[in-house]
Amino acid sequence: MARPSSPLLNRERIRSTALAMIDRDGLDGLSMRRLAAELGVRAASLYGYLATKEELLTDLADQVMTTVDTGGFAAGWRNGLTVWARSYREALAAHPNLVPFLAHSPGRRPQALRHADAVHGGLTSAGWPPRYATMIGASTKYLVVGAAMTSFSGGFADDVEVYVGRYPNLSQAHLLAGHEEIDRDSFELALTAFLDGLTDLHAQVTG
Repeated sequence: MARPSSPLLNRERIRSTALAMIDRDGLDGLSMRRLAAELGVRAASLYGYLATKEELLTDLADQVMTTVDTGGFAAGWRNGLTVWARSYREALAAHPNLVPFLAHSPGRRPQALRHADAVHGGLTSAGWPPRYATMIGASTKYLVVGAAMTSFSGGFADDVEVYVGRYPNLSQAHLLAGHEEIDRDSFELALTAFLDGLTDLHAQVTG
């Protein structure tokens, strides 16, 4: 029998299959054994490419975060934060089941460090003291990750009977269920308010 023209396994195929499994089944649905079965190989075959599941998840986190844009600071610190926050949220929204790992894994991943370096540099170059730059970077992450982990619109049932007679101030809440624009617009409102506050603070610390 002729040998296949390309190897059955490679790191990219392992990553793409694992990410698809997480998107479909959640983090708990991924194990090296299940991944091997999905790929049609034995689990031992995976360890020639990745030593542990943690290494695989770190690879996936770096892959997802490659779409995050930290290049907007050339047009000012506010533009830089806006571009970063929006692209960061979009990256997480594309793979929500991976967000808990991204939120709680160490910030020493290469991609995370590159982003942190770019954001810190963009802020300090605009006159923000290093301590403030660190806090602003952290606060932006809180905003983005919080938005990714908690859906506002998904918290409401689409049955008006749930609210009528018991929660008069929520009489229209059933209309919000499943409306993705509520999440998007809520994020934009929070981001704008955050940046407006920082604009006032920037004038104080650089004045």
